[in-house]
Amino acid sequence: MTDVTGEHVKVLFPLDQDEDGWPPVSTEGLWAVRLDGDAVRIDNTPWFVTNVACGDIVRVNEDVDGQLRAVEKVKWSGNCPIRVIPFRDGRFEGELSPVIELFAPVGVTGEGLAQFGLVALNVPGDVDLATVQELLWRGSDEGWWDFDEGCVGDAWTALQSR
Repeated sequence: MTDVTGEHVKVLFPLDQDEDGWPPVSTEGLWAVRLDGDAVRIDNTPWFVTNVACGDIVRVNEDVDGQLRAVEKVKWSGNCPIRVIPFRDGRFEGELSPVIELFAPVGVTGEGLAQFGLVALNVPGDVDLATVQELLWRGSDEGWWDFDEGCVGDAWTALQSR
């Protein structure tokens, strides 16, 4: 697939909320770049959508209101979105920026969403995944945060010992 327009579009993903109302939204819009036909390349890290990562190729349909809705993931980028919620009584006192800064030296980028006290990390498949996992588990074990794996591959799961 080739980048035909380079046009950024918003793609909507429906979300299933659990009995506690999580995630706190029923739909998430992700930025994407239009490709050939009905394909787009996701261009940001999801906050709440699972099984989708930045760089993934997704097939979309346009609804009656002209909004693009995700239909299926066509190709995985190899990136792993990891969501981190730092605890107010933890090392970072609920602050988001220090979490992002902690992961930056190992090649992980992130963005904070203050409204929900959440950091979305984008873990590229070519970084030292063992080091990333060690940092995540250390923070969890030491009460700094809780984390969730949004979309991971075989290399990630092969390293997991928990």
